[in-house]
Amino acid sequence: MLEKIKKPNDIKKIPVEQLPELAQEIRDFLVQTMSRTGGHLASNLGVVELTIALHCVFDLPGDKMIWDVGHQSYTHKILTGRKDAFESLRQEGGLSGFPKRSESACDVFDTGHSSTSISAGVGFVRARELKKEDYSVISIIGDGALTGGMAYEALNNAAELKTNFIIVLNDNEMSISKNVGGISTYLSGIRTAASYTELKMGVARALEKIPKIGQGMVDAVRKTKSSIKQIVIPGMFFEDMGITYLGPVDGHDIPQMIRTFQEARRFEGPILVHVLTRKGQGYEPALRHPARFHGAGPFEIETGLPATKSNATYTDIFSTVMRKMGDREPDVVAVTAAMPTGVGLKRFSNMFPSRCFDVGIAEEHAVTFAAGLALGGLIPVVAIYSSFLQRAYDQIMHDVCMQELHVVFAIDRAGLVGSDGETHHGIFDLSYLNSMPNMTVMAPKNLWELSDMMKFAVHFDGPIALRYPRGEAYTGLEEHREPLCCGKAEVLERGEKIALLAVGNMVKTAVRVRELLMEQGYDVTLVNMRFVKPFDTELVTELSHSHELLVTMEENVQSGGFGEQIASFVLEEELPARVQIIALPDRFVRQGSVVSQMKATGIDADTVAARILEKYQKMKERLEQSR
Repeated sequence: MLEKIKKPNDIKKIPVEQLPELAQEIRDFLVQTMSRTGGHLASNLGVVELTIALHCVFDLPGDKMIWDVGHQSYTHKILTGRKDAFESLRQEGGLSGFPKRSESACDVFDTGHSSTSISAGVGFVRARELKKEDYSVISIIGDGALTGGMAYEALNNAAELKTNFIIVLNDNEMSISKNVGGISTYLSGIRTAASYTELKMGVARALEKIPKIGQGMVDAVRKTKSSIKQIVIPGMFFEDMGITYLGPVDGHDIPQMIRTFQEARRFEGPILVHVLTRKGQGYEPALRHPARFHGAGPFEIETGLPATKSNATYTDIFSTVMRKMGDREPDVVAVTAAMPTGVGLKRFSNMFPSRCFDVGIAEEHAVTFAAGLALGGLIPVVAIYSSFLQRAYDQIMHDVCMQELHVVFAIDRAGLVGSDGETHHGIFDLSYLNSMPNMTVMAPKNLWELSDMMKFAVHFDGPIALRYPRGEAYTGLEEHREPLCCGKAEVLERGEKIALLAVGNMVKTAVRVRELLMEQGYDVTLVNMRFVKPFDTELVTELSHSHELLVTMEENVQSGGFGEQIASFVLEEELPARVQIIALPDRFVRQGSVVSQMKATGIDADTVAARILEKYQKMKERLEQSR
């Protein structure tokens, strides 16, 4: 049956009674494909029937379907004719794991971060009104994303709309990890009110059967606030905001959802359809461990276990250090934004539940909350992915740095992250953190230095951040473990003429670059900078007088990054050395493997060595010409 889906709206040719069979085929296809490619499995298994129902009711690409975060849009991609591209899912040049307007006219908004779909939907509705066009706008948002403050700003704005706007709340009781907070408790209360929904739908169907006047009676009831609703569903948060509520609806019952969406499409004004789904539906390992299958690598279908075993990651090291620190430092507390497992805080949370705070998908709140913890005499460690910490720029600047508070930022997934692509790369944090007064920024060269930096940060006085990459932790340079001193770098190898000043994960690349340059007859100095802010001005000054070329190496965009700081310092101090900046170009980097991304952006060892040789040769030629 799945072979009948070649283009958008082909699903409308399939009889409703055969749609459950189609849903099973899609699930089998997703499990089979992602066992080879990896991907966001659990979330996509949960929305198969929901997506089928939406595609049965609405016409694409005319109607605008906006997926919040977008990691659950795989079935949407299949139903819009992209099934054959799934073998290239999340690979270089292949199908993205998120909606992409460049892929299909049916993807109307590029997403990847949480809590944006309602805002975008309101924008589409206002544009539709002004241009006097006729199409439906549907924003699909998960209950996890509904913990983000931006969603409530949008709901507040949506309540003023006078024309149709459909919000589908996909409620599976999870974001990446189990949901927390008041909205989760509130939605749990609504889930228990299914008897009300059954009553309402039954009454509506009975009234519609009355000749001539039935539909009018249904419309009249719909426009009247039902007193029974206020009793059965306490609070009625959405209705009180001015947004009509439908639900909860069984998210795996296709006919019921089709009827509900048809009713919602007729409504004048904003309406929220509450759909109950199960993350991982149809695949037992994903049902049991939905967090593990949120963003899974290739796995064995029979067991759900990873296809390949990996060594300890930087996240693993952070997890171990935090757990041990919990024993030794009673004032240390942890803060995360809906990702205790992803950032490695699960063990700390299990051991010290009263000292680990998951605030939901609310990075801005997480940072200002941490500021309050610091003023209350605690030492908060805020563990957030680099890409997501961008959302809290103002809070870091205004609430932490301006008050010079001792908040530790453990920034995971710094640098290139591979298959998740543009929306998830952590390649801007050095730039935005460097712009903040009072902020100290560190980056470890290997797993032991990450451990040392965490201990240093906890005993520091003031705002401090350490950034570390995704993936296996580097175990080289074990013999180099000098004590940390704020703003001081570590010289790993002494040479002459050319000095490599490497930041964090780029130290590993710099080791190889040095080997390649030495094969060409150049004796090269290798420096692990350790501190990006403040950097070691004394060492840079010394190296500028003893070397002809200083090469900065960072896995961050060039604009505002470490290299530009060094170049500016050398220029202002009128130092004799030239500076070559090895950094990522100021553009968004498409999905692929980290290795291919480094090569494509010119920061892999072979390319860097070639660039340095070319630069140095040109310097020598100019010097000869000047003589």
